[in-house]
Amino acid sequence: MNKSVAADSTKAFAGERIAKVLSRAGLCSRRDAERWITAGRVSVNGETLSSAARNVEASDVVVVDGKPLPQKEKARLWRYHKPSGLVTSHKDEKGRNTVFDALRNELPRVVSIGRLDLNSEGLLLLTNDGGLARELEHPSKGWVRRYRVRVHGKPDPEILENLKSGITIDGVRYGPIIASLERSQGAANAWVMMSLTEGKNREIRKVLAHLGLAVTRLIRVSYGPYQLGSLERGEVEEISGKVITEQLGRKPNAKPAHKARRT
Repeated sequence: MNKSVAADSTKAFAGERIAKVLSRAGLCSRRDAERWITAGRVSVNGETLSSAARNVEASDVVVVDGKPLPQKEKARLWRYHKPSGLVTSHKDEKGRNTVFDALRNELPRVVSIGRLDLNSEGLLLLTNDGGLARELEHPSKGWVRRYRVRVHGKPDPEILENLKSGITIDGVRYGPIIASLERSQGAANAWVMMSLTEGKNREIRKVLAHLGLAVTRLIRVSYGPYQLGSLERGEVEEISGKVITEQLGRKPNAKPAHKARRT
């Protein structure tokens, strides 16, 4: 084994937890990394680890399954039009199809920035950089997520307007939501546009159910500065390096991959 090569691959991870090192190298999730360590698959400086409670310094040699860590890739970002019926998870205990199963042959190992639940669709951002994902999905980033929501019921514009002050449901406080009636369809169906920055689990569905409105379709149309636009259902498109540099101050790969469409 070439120790100098292996050591170089850990320089970007100086002082970080070993599970985070493996995740940022694109090998696995942090949770999987912890399992790998417990299984004796990871060593540092020739010592096989049994616990993830270990920090890695620049001079350490990290080896997984007998191979040194690969060089960390530059951050990359993709837009994906998630169809309804896919779980935003790498593994699903119920055996349902996942976003990552659908994209396995299209992309390197990626993680999602935020989630869309099984029955939701629209814009999902994907990245090969776990640190970037956590940065962009954190509420402190303040990025607005916008959704078009079809509901069964008759929304009251005044009640929708009041959501801008936030709402408490079953002891859970939901932050400000900008909601407006977009258009009605017949006597009991309508489209509502909703914008929020926090996005707790199933927040839109819970808030609208509290108002007596059943969600029949939920489409995310934007996440921060990124738009779903004309991206077709099941299609994935890499965001150019120039755009990411302007929006995030990062230096990802300069040449994006071509748009790919799945059926």
